[in-house]
Amino acid sequence: MHSQVRLHADYGGVVPELASRDHVRRLLPLLREVLRGSGRRIDEVSLVAYTRGPGLGGALLVGASIASGLALALGCPVVGIHHLEGHLLSPLLAEPRPQFPFVALLVSGGHTQLMRVDGVGRYALLGETQDDAAGEAFDKTATVLGLEYPGGPALARLAENGDPARHALPRPMIASGDLDFSFSGLKTAVLTRVRELGALGEAARADLAAAVQAAGVDELAEQCRRELAREGLEGLVVAGGVGANAALRERLAREAHAMGGEVWFPPLRLCTDNGAMIAFAAALKYADRGPESIVDEFSVLPRWDLAAAAREAQSTPRR
Repeated sequence: MHSQVRLHADYGGVVPELASRDHVRRLLPLLREVLRGSGRRIDEVSLVAYTRGPGLGGALLVGASIASGLALALGCPVVGIHHLEGHLLSPLLAEPRPQFPFVALLVSGGHTQLMRVDGVGRYALLGETQDDAAGEAFDKTATVLGLEYPGGPALARLAENGDPARHALPRPMIASGDLDFSFSGLKTAVLTRVRELGALGEAARADLAAAVQAAGVDELAEQCRRELAREGLEGLVVAGGVGANAALRERLAREAHAMGGEVWFPPLRLCTDNGAMIAFAAALKYADRGPESIVDEFSVLPRWDLAAAAREAQSTPRR
């Protein structure tokens, strides 16, 4: 992976055109670096995978173009992988590996979903955010508090020195009885509280950061606990960038163990977007299929539902 954090820091968020242009500059040098580090040659590659979606259209097109060009030059198949499927399967890259079936929490800056996973390519959506994703709420709250980009990690660091009980912030979906999430009210409540308090010292900012993190973690943990109990499963997998949050990891591990279950996280280096998870997902999905069974397809899907994609794949006969 190559991080674009410095590129976007001055803007407080991702600028799509800058992201796409940087992908054009970085992808081939990064590929050469990966090949050198692995001791492999490009002509040893038998399958090329790329992120087909969801995501920013321009950035996705860069990846699809380079992947398709490589596959054409190498005479091998090329496949598009769902971004969230890469995250979902990334804990299988570490030991010990979770066993199917399990409940998965996909939690990032753009997505917050609960899935039931019965196997590779067999996913059912159980609940999702009705507005902002958890990571988006953390990032926007960090901006309100004047923290640097990216906001989520900065918020977590500041929260370590705060009192989460100092401010009562909303947790709307805990009492809802369903498995959906909502975080827009949390963001709005913080903005209102900041306006009420006026100038904030370091201690006041830390208390707000701790309260925000506690509210977000409470909602995520409660919905996961509820879903494990409803599905009668013992395994919980957490993936996505917010899965690196230490408070969330500690709380989910405690909840799962209290129910006699277990929770799996990908290594911290695999929590954020990376190429390894996309290659790994492609290897799992196509290892048992010959090259002649794979239909090459050059396309991107900026909006792409994972559960719907899984159903479509299952209903499509192998050739």
